[in-house]
Amino acid sequence: MHIPDGFLDAKTWVSLDVVSFGAVGYAVRKTSEVLEEKSVPMMGVMAAFIFAAQMLNFPVLGGTSGHLLGATLAVVMLGPWPAVLVMTAIFVIQALFFQDGGLLALGANVFNMAVVAPLAAYSIYSIIKRLVSGDRGILVGVFVASWVTVVLAAALTAIELTISGTTSLLIALTSMISVHAVIGLGEAMITTTIVAFVLQVRRDMVPGARPATPVNRDLGAEAR
Repeated sequence: MHIPDGFLDAKTWVSLDVVSFGAVGYAVRKTSEVLEEKSVPMMGVMAAFIFAAQMLNFPVLGGTSGHLLGATLAVVMLGPWPAVLVMTAIFVIQALFFQDGGLLALGANVFNMAVVAPLAAYSIYSIIKRLVSGDRGILVGVFVASWVTVVLAAALTAIELTISGTTSLLIALTSMISVHAVIGLGEAMITTTIVAFVLQVRRDMVPGARPATPVNRDLGAEAR
């Protein structure tokens, strides 16, 4: 899903560079308004974890492979605007040091996977969490948001390639969405498993999760 250099025309990558720069700048301002001292190391840990997780590929269809995107995980653990910054940092490092995505296409990759994906994940996750109460709402929201964000980022990539004249919309959408719909399922299962584990061991790290109900030992003693 990382677009290399040479696949986007100038009008597309320049426009997306400008949009992404503005969005990340706004995310910096919003993050500074809500950032708590304890959140700073958490952002670093989350960035390192997602970066490492993206290095691990899993097989998909026809010999292709996919890897974790991580936008939904970042949103659930950090909130939408810090997630934008974390995801942006990951893709900048990947482009500069690992040639994963082109430098001229960096704005497009940031827009698709570090701006739109986290904000879409936050919207979907928040809506489902309001509709379904408790941990079930959190996990269902994580699963759906994870799948949708992967497919959405793939669709945006296909549209950008089409606007640039690289391929036709039908071919791009068909190939990108068919593969990434399966990758999205892997993303959803992995992310939901991680969040479920965190809820079990450190649910205070998941904003919005209700504290675990303590066992009333006195009532148990009276019953005996």
